[in-house]
Amino acid sequence: MPNAKLKNQLHLHFLVFIAGFTAILGELISINAISLVWYRMILASLLMFIYIKFRKVNLKISLQSVFRLSIAGVLIALHWITFFGAINESNISITLAMFSTGAFFASFIEPLIYKRTIIWYEILFGIVVIIGVFIITQSEIKYLTGIMLGIISAFLSSLFSVLNGHFLKQHTATVISFYEFLSGVLFISLYIMFFGEGFSSGFFAISLSDFKYLFILASICTAYAFIASVHIMKVISPYTVVLSYNLEPVYGIIMAIILFPEKEKMSQNFYYGAFVIISVVILNAVLKHRRKLKKK
Repeated sequence: MPNAKLKNQLHLHFLVFIAGFTAILGELISINAISLVWYRMILASLLMFIYIKFRKVNLKISLQSVFRLSIAGVLIALHWITFFGAINESNISITLAMFSTGAFFASFIEPLIYKRTIIWYEILFGIVVIIGVFIITQSEIKYLTGIMLGIISAFLSSLFSVLNGHFLKQHTATVISFYEFLSGVLFISLYIMFFGEGFSSGFFAISLSDFKYLFILASICTAYAFIASVHIMKVISPYTVVLSYNLEPVYGIIMAIILFPEKEKMSQNFYYGAFVIISVVILNAVLKHRRKLKKK
């Protein structure tokens, strides 16, 4: 039993590592953020469809549910576009530090969706996070556009995560993700056709290296990560999973410093601000867990 538990814990941290590696792939892929997300979502949809057929998952849901999941799919697409856009406008470290603020957006979004009162320390932690962002902005003002995109990405991520938690009461995670991915592809396709360059031959003329990285992003970092995380949630407590995923920015920033030392070299104030944000995010998860235990 201890060996099985250790195996699942290691698997969980491998998934967190994969999540952090997503930002690395965003730096390595040369195409723009909108095209990148379109390829990611369509490849992930195809791989998810293969999994659904293999597992014989029932995809029949009401039109109302399709509409709701489609809205969430658009939010996911916008989240990923702003996330990779933030990397293009700044770097991985800035993007992941701003992405950490998502936990506090969720603290204010959850009460609206689930109609609960805001916990006092969530407000306090939110103020501390703002201070951390301010410290980073003061020292890295040249990355202001990337900082803003990173914060928008974090907000969108929190919004669709809270919505997905609500959807899970009615549908399986597989069905939710499949419809969200498809709607995301449709949304981006319409944007490209009416406001972008269109699906010209140039759009599909991507390099072999870009395609390799895109396939890794869609298969390992999206489809596999999703399927594996569903399995992990069955054997490891949701609290442990959430707390571990809060380490995603830490893993990602460390990898970025190792792989791109020149571009990822930041000022001391950045690391002070990032430490403040990530520490408070983890502390928030710990306190929420203790609060839940007291209610039992």
